[in-house]
Amino acid sequence: MTKICDFDDKVNYSGDYSATGYSRLAKSLIDIVKEQQAKLGYRKEIVRLYYPLSTLRHFFECAGTDNKIAAGMISEQQMLEILAPNNLPKQLTDTIGEIKVTAKNERFCIEIPPKGSEYVHENTAGNEFISELIALVGTHGCTMEQITELFYKYSDDIEKKDMQNGEFDCYIRFLNDPDDTYYYCFHDEGCHIIYHRFLPQDYADFEF
Repeated sequence: MTKICDFDDKVNYSGDYSATGYSRLAKSLIDIVKEQQAKLGYRKEIVRLYYPLSTLRHFFECAGTDNKIAAGMISEQQMLEILAPNNLPKQLTDTIGEIKVTAKNERFCIEIPPKGSEYVHENTAGNEFISELIALVGTHGCTMEQITELFYKYSDDIEKKDMQNGEFDCYIRFLNDPDDTYYYCFHDEGCHIIYHRFLPQDYADFEF
């Protein structure tokens, strides 16, 4: 991988791909595509996903206070450099392909090629939690009790808390599950329940 000047320490601080910002970004992209395919079905096609700069900064945050670049200080142009094609690790491109990244006003569009859609489809089990959750909330008469029971089906170690922000009624999340750290936020609209999931850092940024 080409050296990324001042960002090299940030991107490769551990020497372990699984602990890099690229790995965190790839997992997020795969998780979102899984969610989309569960809702809309699979098609081998280009997928475009959008991220604010703040979320991408979280992916590439420093490992510690001794790193050269403080967390949250990466500019839009610097992030584009980090995500330039010649800087993408082989581990990422071997799975979801050569992503293309553009940005405007700190809003990034990440284009995943058809190879990425196919990879997600072929590596998604039919009984994954997100598929069951989407099927459940799409059922007429779905209740929060049923949703809570679904979380307990996958783990006894969950957290459920009421939210008083006018947007969501409560959140549920798995505790001590490194593969699913999302805050699943739910709102009962009367006729059906909607949800949105947030990464822990984004949840903290929104100050719900």
